[in-house]
Amino acid sequence: MSNGHSSSYSLNLQPGSALNSSFTDMDNGFGASSVRRVEKGGLAGLQNMGNTCFMNSALQCLVHTPQLVEYFLQDYSEEINTQNPLGMHGELALAFGDLLRKLWSSGRTAVAPRVFKGKLALFAPQFSGYNQHDSQELLAFLLDGLHEDLNRVKQKPYIEMKDWSGEPDEEIADECWRNHKARNDSVIVDVCQGQYKSTLVCPICSKISVTFDPFMYLSLPLPSTVTRSMTVTVFYGDGSGLPMPYTISVLKHGNCRDLSQALGTACCLKGGESLLLAEVFDHKIYRLLENPFEPLVSIKDEDRIVAYRFSGKGTGRRKLEIIHRDKSTLELLKGNVGKSFGTPLITYMDDDSPTGADIYLAACKLLSPLKRACSPTMAHSGKENGLLSEANAETSSSCNGQCEPPRDQSMGDTELEDTSSQELSFQLFLTDDRYSSCKPIFKDSVINSGNQIKVVVEWTEKEQKLYDSSYLKDLPEVYHKTGYTTKKTRQEAVSLFSCLEAFLTEEPLGPDDMWYCPSCKEHRQATKKLDLWMLPDILVFHLKRFSYSRYLKNKLDTFVDFPIHNLDLSKYVKKNDGHSFTYELFAISNHYGGLGGGHYTAFAKLIDENRWYSFDDSRVSPVNEDDIKTSAAYVLFYRRVRTESKAESGETSQVEAGS
Repeated sequence: MSNGHSSSYSLNLQPGSALNSSFTDMDNGFGASSVRRVEKGGLAGLQNMGNTCFMNSALQCLVHTPQLVEYFLQDYSEEINTQNPLGMHGELALAFGDLLRKLWSSGRTAVAPRVFKGKLALFAPQFSGYNQHDSQELLAFLLDGLHEDLNRVKQKPYIEMKDWSGEPDEEIADECWRNHKARNDSVIVDVCQGQYKSTLVCPICSKISVTFDPFMYLSLPLPSTVTRSMTVTVFYGDGSGLPMPYTISVLKHGNCRDLSQALGTACCLKGGESLLLAEVFDHKIYRLLENPFEPLVSIKDEDRIVAYRFSGKGTGRRKLEIIHRDKSTLELLKGNVGKSFGTPLITYMDDDSPTGADIYLAACKLLSPLKRACSPTMAHSGKENGLLSEANAETSSSCNGQCEPPRDQSMGDTELEDTSSQELSFQLFLTDDRYSSCKPIFKDSVINSGNQIKVVVEWTEKEQKLYDSSYLKDLPEVYHKTGYTTKKTRQEAVSLFSCLEAFLTEEPLGPDDMWYCPSCKEHRQATKKLDLWMLPDILVFHLKRFSYSRYLKNKLDTFVDFPIHNLDLSKYVKKNDGHSFTYELFAISNHYGGLGGGHYTAFAKLIDENRWYSFDDSRVSPVNEDDIKTSAAYVLFYRRVRTESKAESGETSQVEAGS
């Protein structure tokens, strides 16, 4: 093993050692004598046992991690923790160590990892069988499982979590790390675990919660540079203006929050105003896009998306949805009103127990911008539903429909209600969630429909003459004729630093991940900010190429430009503990193809040889360093380049100076 590799590895394999003899018994005579016949180690492939390329890729990255190689090639039997209820009785660590020793002593002969796969299936049934799995999920399980099997803490003490308030970050971080080490102490913690700072802020009471948590790897989002044109029609939720379509450019792989922000800029959304996104299908609200993290890929080109503009936030408020039906083309059957048309309207009802008069007033406000300027009612009335007749003349159908009618602030709510109830000639019906039944609404009706009220507005020929319903029709589709445009002519590319910055960006928690505020005594959708506090010697980056939602699964083939040498993270780390923040790449887990299949491989560097190799199951071949950067890179393994090694190793000094 001395040809091109560290002599310390061969010195750790002495005949007669306790661990060596145990491994000889486990593996049918494998021992130190076989090591002496081998010229070179670390270049053995792994046989594919049937869709196990994901496992082979993850294992090759781990068995080429220098600290793990050194650890498992020596006698580690005293650190096996067979009593840990969170571990695998030491069996996973023994199976992994046995496999690593085979791979580092078998030359180029491919190894069949049958024993390891059997142990994996025993303790992690999700990886049993012969289905394709995720190499990153396996890596997460292996690192955690190896840690628990090698945990030097035999009896974990109970440590009560403190509620910090105002203490310096250094004091909080040090105590959190001491508490963590009191329960978790293994070679995996020593080598692979770092610490980040998590800051949560309550949006209601501004309570700040700071915690310092350990991490084994960092899962980085891939910020996309591919843009998509989307057309969305904005309706005023208070009836203060006419609807207006806007075509905006958003990230193809963005979310509804990105869409709302871009749309708010386009329509000059004021401070304190908000947008409610919805998809319209068959002239009804098909779904409300209230989750800001809903991916935009769930919105198709042929969908019709609208946004309702409101003053203030709509969280927890009762919604009134108005659907339009044309009575002149309907057949009345058992009280049902017939075929729908146009775009539904939405407003908020702040009354605890709204009456029919409240519903009529709200409907009147929503429909008021559609009032024709030359209608008979307008001819004899100076004011119409809070809008001046002169203003309505300016926003007649002869206009382009982009003007916002001014409000008449002198008209009180009581006068407005009286006027609207007299002049709104529509018949309103209360309907259910399936729009299957309709009950007439009278002014003194009490509406009890929970947090959402659905109302049908019946349009007759009379109403068609009074109101211009064309503004509700011909809702444009999302698709824009320019389609997708890319900033890159061939392949989208982002840097690893952009991914890291996206990971560290402050963002609100999702609706399914609410935080319990100790001050409010309620779950809140707090904002979360992560900061790197302490980095490990082995830093693993997981590039989140796979996304899942209720509607579809997707893989991002974005090319991530990552440094091979001289990855400097000093500006991202909050604590300066004297360690180097410069890293060098030594292994990559790759995924080729799409979802539901594809193929995993690995690139790994023999550090003493300073050469990269491709590990494709049982096939192992040299690869140029310039060729290891591909859009298939999925998990990146970096090792710290220590500052003190500059004086000891000319090669390392060159790495730190840059490539």
